[in-house]
Amino acid sequence: MINGLPPFKCITMDNFVLSVVLLLCGTQVSALIKLSPAGLTVLSGDEARFTCSVQSAKWDVMLWELNNTVVVTISRIHGVLSSPNPNVTAEKSRDGDGWVFVLKSVERLHEGQVSCNLEGNDKKTAILFVQERGTVNVFEDNVVALKGQLVQFKCDAVGWYPEPSLDWEVNGKKLSQSEYNLISEETGKSLFTVSSNLSMTATKSSRVDCLASVSALPMPLMGGIRLTVVAEVVQDEDNCTVPLAVTSSLTALLLLLLLCICFVLWYRRRQAKRSTQDAIRCAESNNGQSLAAESTGGRVNLGYVSTTDAVYKELMKGIHSQMDFVSVDKVPDVVTSSSLSLHSGGHAQVGLSDGNSKNIRRVTTV
Repeated sequence: MINGLPPFKCITMDNFVLSVVLLLCGTQVSALIKLSPAGLTVLSGDEARFTCSVQSAKWDVMLWELNNTVVVTISRIHGVLSSPNPNVTAEKSRDGDGWVFVLKSVERLHEGQVSCNLEGNDKKTAILFVQERGTVNVFEDNVVALKGQLVQFKCDAVGWYPEPSLDWEVNGKKLSQSEYNLISEETGKSLFTVSSNLSMTATKSSRVDCLASVSALPMPLMGGIRLTVVAEVVQDEDNCTVPLAVTSSLTALLLLLLLCICFVLWYRRRQAKRSTQDAIRCAESNNGQSLAAESTGGRVNLGYVSTTDAVYKELMKGIHSQMDFVSVDKVPDVVTSSSLSLHSGGHAQVGLSDGNSKNIRRVTTV
């Protein structure tokens, strides 16, 4: 019979119902608070934002905590009451009865838990991750190599947190990790340095880039150089050998022909110049003999040869300037001489009139 049941069983049933009611009530309150995002990763120096949304829950004070330390206090009626850290603030949410927690210029020491606490109701917690962006250095200048030559490149990614990923690209195409090595080292302040060495055969001119990145970085940091292959223009040696030989032979023949033409022109010019000089000398010699014959009134001995050009120049100078020569005799305009003996074999004796005389050279008259 029911009345015969032990009394303690009824008490146990009542306690169970009460526990279920309390659990449902607690779940309903907890479901009224939503904190987003649940996890956020930012770079050091960037801004972090978390939104705490409340749906029809009765609350008076909202506390924002960073690593279990209250950094912002918000009143539902009056708004932000206190914010001891100038780097931390809060803004009213656009949707619903909530607030946005804003952490400016995030640092590594801020990494950890961010909590939204409705005093007397519930508390939600999210995780903040902070990463460090380092530098990328390629320890080679632009490289010039022969085709088929083995070329080596080195890249260092320095000052990263956490350990960065490092990749090589050639003309925008990522290389397989089997083509290069990676060496990681942790330095002070929990920062990482990753070094890599790449060896490749120079086949054509290319752009070689080293890329380092962490998850919070929108685009990888890049360091690159230019590889120039100087022998890449020779594509087919068999096809180029014959044209090169023909071109060389033609060039040599053209040069030889040009030299021959230059020599012929030079020789003809030299001969023409020599002929002109000989004609001038002959004309000057004939002119001198004619002048001498006219001055003596006799005939010129065609067998006479001028001694030197200097004497001829003196004769011309004496005729035009009417000056006396020390080396010539004065004879009269009219030769007055006794009978000339053809058998004397000597020069004719001539005299000069005192009034009028000319400077002439000695000639043999017949």
